[in-house]
Amino acid sequence: MLQVLSIRDFIIVDSLDLEFENGFTTLTGETGAGKSILIDALSLALGARNDGLIARAGTDKADISATFSIDQNVAAKKLVK
Repeated sequence: MLQVLSIRDFIIVDSLDLEFENGFTTLTGETGAGKSILIDALSLALGARNDGLIARAGTDKADISATFSIDQNVAAKKLVK
């Protein structure tokens, strides 16, 4: 389960730390609220390729990290043994 998504200097985001709790299943919001930016950041954290133009204007690089809990995922536990 995704627990934390941390984003620094990505597209228009200066700094953002999101903590997710059990039961979170849907990301909704108005047009322009930033849903796509969150999904793109998570995709990059999971290994998606990028075009190299992801750093916020005026910065050299973006930093994205995701923290997952695998306590309840037997298959994931086997992979990281």
